[in-house]
Amino acid sequence: MCKYYKQLRSKFRYYKVDGIGRESVKIIIKNSLRMRLYIERKPVKVNPDTKRVIARFFFNGEERALQVIKKVLEFSDDKVFSLISPILQEYSKRHRNITKILTRHCKKLKKQFVALGTQFEDIDEYTRLLIGAYFTHEYSIESAAFFNPSIVDDPDQTDLVEGEKRVIISFRAVGEGHISSIVFRRALIDKNNNIQVLPVGNYVDEAEVVKNAIYVKKLFLKKAAYAQIDPSVLEEIESKLDDKFEYTSLSNIIKDSKSLHKEDPSRLIEYDKILWLSDTYHTITFSKDTDISDRVIFPISEFERKGIEDARFVKFTKDDGKVLYYATYTAFDGSLIIPKLVQTEDFYEFKVIPLYGDGAQNKNLALFPRKIKGKYVMMSRIDGWNNYLMFSDKVNVWENPVLLKQPRYDWELVQIGNCGSPIETEKGWIVITHGVGPMRRYCIGVSLLDLENPSIEIGHLKEPLIIPNNDEREGYVPNVVYSCGSIISNGELIIPYGLSDYSSSFATVNLELLLTKLLENN
Repeated sequence: MCKYYKQLRSKFRYYKVDGIGRESVKIIIKNSLRMRLYIERKPVKVNPDTKRVIARFFFNGEERALQVIKKVLEFSDDKVFSLISPILQEYSKRHRNITKILTRHCKKLKKQFVALGTQFEDIDEYTRLLIGAYFTHEYSIESAAFFNPSIVDDPDQTDLVEGEKRVIISFRAVGEGHISSIVFRRALIDKNNNIQVLPVGNYVDEAEVVKNAIYVKKLFLKKAAYAQIDPSVLEEIESKLDDKFEYTSLSNIIKDSKSLHKEDPSRLIEYDKILWLSDTYHTITFSKDTDISDRVIFPISEFERKGIEDARFVKFTKDDGKVLYYATYTAFDGSLIIPKLVQTEDFYEFKVIPLYGDGAQNKNLALFPRKIKGKYVMMSRIDGWNNYLMFSDKVNVWENPVLLKQPRYDWELVQIGNCGSPIETEKGWIVITHGVGPMRRYCIGVSLLDLENPSIEIGHLKEPLIIPNNDEREGYVPNVVYSCGSIISNGELIIPYGLSDYSSSFATVNLELLLTKLLENN
C-alpha cells in the first residue's frame, strides 16, 4: 500500500485544505483506490538481440548440393585444412560446439554422398567439417522482435531471502522470414516486486530431436484429417497401420506407397504430409550445461516451418501434488494452424504432442493450472472471435467447447481472447484477456471466473487494464499490448506483456484492489 499512498499523497499536497493530516489522507486514499486501479509499469524492457544466433542446416537444392560436395571432395588435404581451420577458430567463439554442429549437418547429406559414389564413413574428419560448413548458416532468432511473454515459477527456488521469487519467462522470438521460436530468460523478483531479468549466456543451442516411438492410429489419423490431408490417402494408410505403430513402420509404409504412385506428384505430396505430421510428436532435450537463456525451441517439423507462436506456460499441480509445466502453442506451416502441447518438469527435456478434438482448433488455448472436479480445463477461441471453455479427461483431447464470453465493450468488439492460463485466487479464477477494438488496437482486460464452476463469470472490468501508451504503440505491429501468462507475487499481479510485437515489459497491479473492482461488476 505504501507506494499507492505516496502516489496519492503527492497529489493531495496541492489541496488547500486546513487540518488535513495523514489519517485523513488515508481515508481519501482508501476511497480513491476503490474507484480506480493503479497500474505500475516497470522500468524494465527486454529487447531483441541480433547477436543471438543459432547455426542451422542450409540446403539450397539437390543439384547445387551435389556440385558443392563433389568440388570439396576434390580438394587436397592441405586446402581442406587451410579452409576449415579459420572457420573453426572464428565460429567456436559464437557456438558452443561448432565441430559437433558441422558434423551433424554433414551427416544429413548421406544420400548425396551415395549418389556421388562415396560414403560418409569414408570421408576424413576435416573434409566432413568443411562440407558441413558449406551446408550451415547462422540464423538470428531475435533479429525482428521479442515479445508475447509468459511467466512461471522457476523449479529452483533455493538460496532466496523472504519475499523473493525466481521465475522463468518464455518469449516469442522472431527472426528472418517472420519465423517464430520459443526462447527463455530467468528473472528475479524481490520483496517489493522489482524485477531483474538476468543476463543471457554466451551461446544459443537448439535441442536434439527424438521422435516418439509409439503412435495411436485413431488419434493420429484424426489429426491428419484436421490437417486436410487427402481422405483417400488416409484410407489407404489406415488399412496398413496397426492400432499402435512406430515411426519406422509408418515411414516404411509411406515409402512403399510412394513407389506405387511415383507418377502422381500431388499424391506424393500427401504422403509427405503424413510424415510431416508424425514429426509433430517429439521429445527434445538440451544439454545439462546450458543456461535457460541458451535454449531455443525452434520449428522442427514441416508443420511448424513458418513458426511456433505464443507459448502459454503454466505451472500445473497434479492431484498427488506433483508439479509439471505445460505450455500450449500454435504451429504454423504457412496456411494451417496446429495447436500443440509441451510438457516439461525441468526445462531441459520437453515432450511435444499435437492437441486433438473439435475444441483444439485455432489459437488462444490456455490450460488451467489444476484439474477441477476431476477434469482438465482449457480456455480456447475456436472461432477466432469469442472465448470458449472445455473440460476433458485427457490433457491432449478436447471436445465440446462451450461459449464462455463474447465481445461486449467498444474496446473489444473485433475479437477477444485470453492472455495466458487462468490464475487461482481465493475469490475466483483471474483470466487476463485481450480485446481488439478500433484501429486494430489490442488492450488487456480482466475477467473473474467461479472457482468451482469456471463456466460462470462472476466479475469483469468494463475498461481495459492496460492500453498501449505513446511509448508502447510503435513497433513491429503497432498499437498492441499482449501477454501469454501472468503471476502473483507479494500481493500483486505481475503481467509481462509485449509492446507492439517488438519488445517486452512488465506491469503490476494490487491484487486485492483488482479483485474488489472485478466483483463490483458481477
